[in-house]
Amino acid sequence: MARTVTRSYENYADAETAVTRLEAAGLSSDDISIIGYHTAKVADDAAVGAEVGGTVGAGAGLLAGLAALPVPGVGPVLAAGWIFGTLAVGATAGATVGTLIGAMAGAGFSDDEAHFLAETIRRGGAVVSVRTSDSHAPAIEKIMDGAGPINAEMRRAEYQREGWTRFDEQAGPYAPPAWSELS
Repeated sequence: MARTVTRSYENYADAETAVTRLEAAGLSSDDISIIGYHTAKVADDAAVGAEVGGTVGAGAGLLAGLAALPVPGVGPVLAAGWIFGTLAVGATAGATVGTLIGAMAGAGFSDDEAHFLAETIRRGGAVVSVRTSDSHAPAIEKIMDGAGPINAEMRRAEYQREGWTRFDEQAGPYAPPAWSELS
């Protein structure tokens, strides 16, 4: 039976580490997706409109096929893999299917999970998803957990304490509260 294993990471570098480890373990790039906000890598593409096809990855495997995409509510993101296809089609056509929520829903995530993952990306994080069999899932989880994912339950509770309820495509890229507002 097929299953999807997903982890959210605090930053794009941790997600890249997970992808690199998954590929080193022999997973096919076709079964891995990565979507995340990485300002250093997308800055040049964002300056020219973050058009699809602005490949910024390096090396072999999935990371070599990274493309910068404009995503409503987030800004430019880097994406590659099987979830990327839904995002790319919508980003170029301007269709609602190309929204981050639409891509997540199309990948089989529940509405609640899709909103949480989209918000995590909006706030500068990254998401890695792997399609695998039930029998391989424990090994995949161990590899992904070794790259330091965030605790989704605790992070969701943190978002909710701040008043968050759902991902808002109209909100734009996340700006953390000013230090003076935290006092």
